[in-house]
Order: sequence, then structure tokens, then C-alpha cells
Amino acid sequence: MPQLVSPDPRFRVSFLAAVQENLAEDEYFGDTLKRELAAYGDSWHEPDGFARYVAAVREEELEDGRRPEGFVPGNWYWYVDGDTYLGRIQLRHRLTPHLRDYGGHIGYGIRPTARRNGHATAMLREVLPYARALGLDRVLVTCDTTNAASRKVIEANGGEFEDERGGKSRFWIRTGR
Repeated sequence: MPQLVSPDPRFRVSFLAAVQENLAEDEYFGDTLKRELAAYGDSWHEPDGFARYVAAVREEELEDGRRPEGFVPGNWYWYVDGDTYLGRIQLRHRLTPHLRDYGGHIGYGIRPTARRNGHATAMLREVLPYARALGLDRVLVTCDTTNAASRKVIEANGGEFEDERGGKSRFWIRTGR
């Protein structure tokens, strides 16, 4: 049964296969995958290189951890079924003005071959208690205005539409359901 887990080197082979699927679809999880490829793409095919990548991703959740300039602390969770990586979701601890307009507290993506199986809906539902544990009574989740599938995922998790800004639909989800 699929579940959320902390990023772990044991998923390297499956994660890298998912990266290839995303690249074939010209999908970069926003700019996240581009940034990761630039920093780790030359080394993450080797176990030690991938372990360094995982350690860096996990450090992003720490208040004083290393992360790109202007980024807030955020926890990454991977959605896996056994040893198969299905997707990922990030829970940002707070909002900047840019995140308030475009990115929200949560961003997620499912590998192309695992889509249309309810994974995104389940993954978003499962991260809400973690948001509650951070003290967030509600979270902002955004999607492109043209992304009907993501809108359905958000609404299935109680997303209440607020408005559209710069091509993004903005929804609030209560974390204590």
C-alpha cells in the first residue's frame, strides 16, 4: 500500500527512473528538477552521490539548514509503494509573498506512469496531519488555472477556492479534518 516516507537512498533506482519519465514529458516539478539536475545530476546515479542528494533534501526542513536563496524551510515526503517511488510532495513551513501568490504551502507531483490512480489525492490527504503538527490550521495549495486534474485533487481534499493570480488558482485546505 502506498505511503509517505522521508526521502531515502534506498529508492534511488526508482526515483531516477521517475526523473527520466519527467524529462521525457518535459516536466520539471516547477523548477525543482532543473535545480536538482544542475546540483546533483552528475553524481546521483552513484549510490554515494544519491545519498548526498537525499541528505541535502532532508536538510531543507531545518530552520538553519542549507537551501536555495530565498527558500523557506520545507519537508519533502516521497510517496512510495514498496521500493517503487511514485511521487513527492513538499510541505513549506511558512509563506513568503511569492509563495502566497504562486506556490503555496504545498507542492506535489506524481511520476507520469503512476498518474490517474488516486495517488496525488491520497498523498495530499496524508500530508495534512504533518501540516497540522507544524501548527498550520490551514494550508494554501495552488495549481495552474489550466490544470483540471490538480484542481480536482485539491477540491477532493477540501480545498476552498479563494482566487486566481498570475495564472494560478489558489485554494485553502483546513488541516484538522
